[in-house]
Amino acid sequence: MNFDFSDRVGRVEPSATLAISNLASELEAQGEDVVDLSVGAPDFPTPDNITQAAKDALDAGHTSYTSSNGIPELKEAIAAKLRGNGVDAEADEVIVTPGGKQALFETFQTLVDDGDEVVLLDPAWVSYEAMVKLAGGTLSRVDLAQHDFKLEPALDELGETVSDETKLLVVNSPSNPTGGVFSDAALEGVRDLAVEHDFAVISDEIYERIVYDGFEHTSLGSLDGMEDRTITINGFSKAFSMTGWRLGYLHAPSDLIAQAGKLHSHSVSCAVNFVQHAGVEALSERTDDDVEEMRQAFEERRDMLVDLLAEHDVDVAVPKGAFYMMLPVDDDDQAWCEGAIQDAKVATVPGSAFNAPGYARISYAASEERLREAIERLAEHDYI
Repeated sequence: MNFDFSDRVGRVEPSATLAISNLASELEAQGEDVVDLSVGAPDFPTPDNITQAAKDALDAGHTSYTSSNGIPELKEAIAAKLRGNGVDAEADEVIVTPGGKQALFETFQTLVDDGDEVVLLDPAWVSYEAMVKLAGGTLSRVDLAQHDFKLEPALDELGETVSDETKLLVVNSPSNPTGGVFSDAALEGVRDLAVEHDFAVISDEIYERIVYDGFEHTSLGSLDGMEDRTITINGFSKAFSMTGWRLGYLHAPSDLIAQAGKLHSHSVSCAVNFVQHAGVEALSERTDDDVEEMRQAFEERRDMLVDLLAEHDVDVAVPKGAFYMMLPVDDDDQAWCEGAIQDAKVATVPGSAFNAPGYARISYAASEERLREAIERLAEHDYI
């Protein structure tokens, strides 16, 4: 039969980051040696104490359904962690999800109706746009590329973009794809606009533990005036190298949690039981040394990569967090990335996927050896 597909699924394209990763996998299956800098997955193993906690939970029989919004121990641990960030959080204001992406999806579906305006700060992670379109929302965008991916210099433009009709603004700091970390002054500017125009803000803080140069993460929900209008999204994939475990969460005012919880219960039911127990362990102080070891390694790789590119006269905006870098390339960034993977066997993501044409995103969640190899190959084939 010929299926009559829904309008909503026709609004979106497949994830560009996963498409490049799939191409890299295909080339590797053909015997090619591909340096894959396309996917934001730490190359460290999950810390041993987290893995052991999962094993212990399995041995204890934690393999059944849990309460839909998450086990009490994990929700309380998340709330305590948020309170440490200055966010006024209680356990019953948390939904534990199978990955941070699910937390975002549930938030958009709960808040956005057909025609509602959602504002993105470009370059923006690819799935924000797709999720807004699936919810029926319309997009307005503010370009940070002209400001070296900083928000503070773009506050006037943001102020001209938002209005009383704005339903939602998405803030991602540290940022995927730029690695930018927004200043406190920038976040306060967001707060002032949100209060003035009475809109909600998603604060995607998945990279909060990966910051450099003495920067300290500020949770948007900790600012005066943002307590009842911030939806904080976070997860375990990046800081704890738990990408395949699929564990995330959202924190929001209780009325939003009640509505999002309905969607959660009718879609994924709950996050995996024994994985939630591992999440409790991840948030304990016993994991701090492993997280710091990974953070330091990413910072050293960033510094090395900046220096290597400078040797080839390539100037980049130096990331202050996460493990991504925006590499300026040809105007046709799609062709550049396709050529780089075919010729140099180096996988990157076109900047246009993030609404940042003329750039390629590099993930430096790879070993120093492989990063050096990538730069050598790109130089050898005249891509830098």
